[in-house]
Amino acid sequence: MLTANNTIKSDSYNQRASESNTDKSLYDNLKKTSENKDYQEQDMIHTTGIAVLDRTLGGGLPAGSLTYFSADPRSMSEIFIYQFTQSRKTYYFTTTRRPKYVFEDIVSAGFDPSNIIFVDIYSEYYFSSHGDMTENVGNEYADSKIIEFTEYNIRNIENDSKGEDINIIIDSFSFFMNLSVNPGIIKQLTNLLYETTKNLQCLTYFYCIKGGQPEFIENSIIFNSDVIFEASLERASDKVISTLYIPKIRGMIPSAEIIKFKIGEGVQIDTSRDIA
Repeated sequence: MLTANNTIKSDSYNQRASESNTDKSLYDNLKKTSENKDYQEQDMIHTTGIAVLDRTLGGGLPAGSLTYFSADPRSMSEIFIYQFTQSRKTYYFTTTRRPKYVFEDIVSAGFDPSNIIFVDIYSEYYFSSHGDMTENVGNEYADSKIIEFTEYNIRNIENDSKGEDINIIIDSFSFFMNLSVNPGIIKQLTNLLYETTKNLQCLTYFYCIKGGQPEFIENSIIFNSDVIFEASLERASDKVISTLYIPKIRGMIPSAEIIKFKIGEGVQIDTSRDIA
């Protein structure tokens, strides 16, 4: 039932209706803006940093895409994440290890770490200011504070990166989905990252452990994500095959094919179609 507070005033409505027809509807304004903009295809697609993957995707990913990367924990799918950093300046949030260990792995994989700025969520959560290991796991207060710390850094990144071409990587976002907080707080963090991604027209990657978080929270984030990458291991008769499936890409037509890949000098994609 509508009350006086949420009912449109008839006199206000009539006054607006009698005003000049120069006022446009939201649709008309958006349509006019899109017609006047000189869109260029190369400005709308951002390279992932993996050339063979870009060819499979038709050039890369749409600018302003938030990607949910679900990875089998037994695979070495983090190589995708490492190689994504090669394309542009990257803010790399570490939640499961100290940045120095991630840095060492990136270098060992043959990649240049000079584009990377680490945001150390791991140490902020698991260590005190004196460097002692803390017992924060399951602590609702500590869990809420680490989300506040993360949001603070995200807002700073948005303020400092306007006009820049950047990536944001969360490795891994499973950490946040397992915190002892109201699911609405996780949703708030996700929304902030999504809005930041759109405002900066950057590429953001949530690297997640397959099966490593509550399903109802994961499904909500997957639903909101623009792109889904799913990396799996499949056992054949005499070998293990790594596969990548991309069922969702907003702004593009996703491929129905399952892509085979292996880890060598970076990610190597097998263009053959035989998965068996």
